[in-house]
Amino acid sequence: MQFLIIGGGIAGLATAHALLKLGHQVQVLEAAAELGEIGAGVVLGANAMRALDAMSLHAAVHARGFALTGIGLLDETGRPLNEIDTRSFTDRLGYDNLAIHRADLQRELLAALPPGTVHLGKRLVRFEQTPTQVTAWFEDGTQVSADALLAADGIRSRVRLQLRPQSQPRYAGYTCWRSVVDVSSLHLPAGRTTESWGRTGRFGLVPLGNGQAYWFACVVSKTARNPQFQAFTIADLQRHFAHFHAPIPQVLALTPPDRLLWGDILDLKPLPTFHYGRVLLLGDAAHATTPNMGQGAGMAVEDAAMLARCLRETPDLTDAFAQFDQRRRPRTTRIVEQSWQLGRAAQLTNPLLVTLRNAVMRSLPARINEQQMAFLYEGD
Repeated sequence: MQFLIIGGGIAGLATAHALLKLGHQVQVLEAAAELGEIGAGVVLGANAMRALDAMSLHAAVHARGFALTGIGLLDETGRPLNEIDTRSFTDRLGYDNLAIHRADLQRELLAALPPGTVHLGKRLVRFEQTPTQVTAWFEDGTQVSADALLAADGIRSRVRLQLRPQSQPRYAGYTCWRSVVDVSSLHLPAGRTTESWGRTGRFGLVPLGNGQAYWFACVVSKTARNPQFQAFTIADLQRHFAHFHAPIPQVLALTPPDRLLWGDILDLKPLPTFHYGRVLLLGDAAHATTPNMGQGAGMAVEDAAMLARCLRETPDLTDAFAQFDQRRRPRTTRIVEQSWQLGRAAQLTNPLLVTLRNAVMRSLPARINEQQMAFLYEGD
């Protein structure tokens, strides 16, 4: 069959691989004029690495990333709130949790596609479907028809907004800065990612290998696109997080001002369906999540693997899309909702509630962590 994939990000490129491996014809149509280095770091859980393995992409992606073996949740003084050693799960599953620069991941996914698969400068205007095909029109005046259209065009998906105009991104109530920085001088512990929760914000640190680390800093903001936070500099962040434990002030001091990325945290309220005839929503277009569970990119990769599985098992295209919807929505909905609630807890600012939250986190039994890891990493 012939598939049009709208969007050349992680979801679109991974899906192209999955469909080509089945012998289908694929065109990826990306709005950007070029695919440059965008974003900062991402985490691919063992579930995502297993999905990449199904597409014969595991080795190439793993070689560009850095295996994570533990997660430390701390308070602003550095005192532990919760410690998770993920090796028991990843060793049993045979796949690592991997930290990787988003640009490196996209580069590997792109490089492994046949030439001519991805078409740039193709910004979607609209689409129409009949019982037998879908036709898409683009701003450059071209149109393309195929057996199906897969929407992988992100949280502000034009495909989704044509189908469901009310499905606008939802502001989570906090804003975030990110960067990738050379931290080799700090000699940080290998393989351990940390997240520090304080009354004025939280700060995460993820090792990427080669002396680099990805960091993120989140602060509550009552309004989206707050001009005060839009104007924040590294110096402002240093003042805001000056009372946080080492090595947070040192990491900020090492960050070049021109490497700072900023954006509000958004997600998508769970949809009642991903399936609309010959049109299917994937990745952030279907289930954009806040980043609190480290599963945004992983869910996109899982989508690609599950779509291929459904098409193998169910030859009829629309029936396969319906199967995909039934299998994926319960899991992605749970992740979106849990991530939303975790973010609310992490961003508490009331001192009494912060003290109570920290006490609860320190008293969580190990079985809770084990149950959560089983859900996340064992996947569908």
